[in-house]
Amino acid sequence: MAADNTAALIKAVEAALAGDWHGAHNIAQDYSDNTANWIHAVLHKIEPDEWNSRYWYRRTDKEYEDYEDATEEFRAILAMLGDNSL
Repeated sequence: MAADNTAALIKAVEAALAGDWHGAHNIAQDYSDNTANWIHAVLHKIEPDEWNSRYWYRRTDKEYEDYEDATEEFRAILAMLGDNSL
């Protein structure tokens, strides 16, 4: 993960958790690292667009089936990004 996008990716996850799917998606699609792709995958899982979600998961080290709950998955992403505020 590029250090310069951490704050943006945290904002993307916070937007998703606040119900702003489009805002989160707009941020996530601006980056192509593993974490941004993971966020992108979860967003499409929520949509739901399983095919697109699985495409984005293939670009990460995660699996579609790793988490059943998107909120739990987003919290795991925040923890990985070093933000434990939520």
